[in-house]
Amino acid sequence: MRLCLCLWVLAFCILASDLGALADVRSLISKELFEQILKHRNDAACQAKGFCTYEAFVNAANSFGAFATTGDTKTRKREIAAFLAQTSHETTGGWATAPDGPYAWGYCFKQERGNPPDYCVANQQWPCAPGKKYYGRGPIQISYNYNYGPAGKAINYDLLKDPDAVANNATISFKTAFWFWMTPQSPKPSCHAVITGQWKPSTIDIQAGRVPGYGVTTNIINGGIECGKGSNAQMENRIGFYKRYCQILGVDPGRNLDCRNQRPFNA
Repeated sequence: MRLCLCLWVLAFCILASDLGALADVRSLISKELFEQILKHRNDAACQAKGFCTYEAFVNAANSFGAFATTGDTKTRKREIAAFLAQTSHETTGGWATAPDGPYAWGYCFKQERGNPPDYCVANQQWPCAPGKKYYGRGPIQISYNYNYGPAGKAINYDLLKDPDAVANNATISFKTAFWFWMTPQSPKPSCHAVITGQWKPSTIDIQAGRVPGYGVTTNIINGGIECGKGSNAQMENRIGFYKRYCQILGVDPGRNLDCRNQRPFNA
């Protein structure tokens, strides 16, 4: 009886350990791989030098339990590659002849460059705070008060009052990107649902050319500018990052990587 109990406890501990590993993004992307993927983010020329740490990425990712824990190992690795690729495009400092190629320069910037406008629009639910600006910040370059508001609510931090936190606190910064990635915004599905295969296109989606694959995540993020217009540099840049990251993580990128023939969701 005692032996059976010990075996049961051992089995439970092993199962708990396996579940813990599945719930922690570190089981799929080590610090070494993270550094390889975002190779030049701490270059002296990068505004975000020293900001986007592996530890902040892990802490933020693990606060969204379904991220990189949905599906088989191949699917989970693709989600990591897709998230880092899309956010790398949004924050890239690369150029065509950059050292190690243009796709080794993700996360070079943490906020919109130049002198951006305030990105404040009238919204009763998410009103702008006096004197605050809601321009692009963080890995996903979250912008507008109607995004800062619900993102802040989701991560339990008042980003309407303190939007600068997205550029000053690395964990909060990553959390806003994961919020956008994991949250559907009708009629758009979430990027998470698309890249993990949970999203099933409707008849309308199919007629619009929106079929499962990485390309739909681009459509979700910036479809109005990049999708349904044939090949363009922005869309191809997103694909370039994704292919490189999939290669580093040892996973095939899958099909339907572009959105050249997809109509935007709001079109």
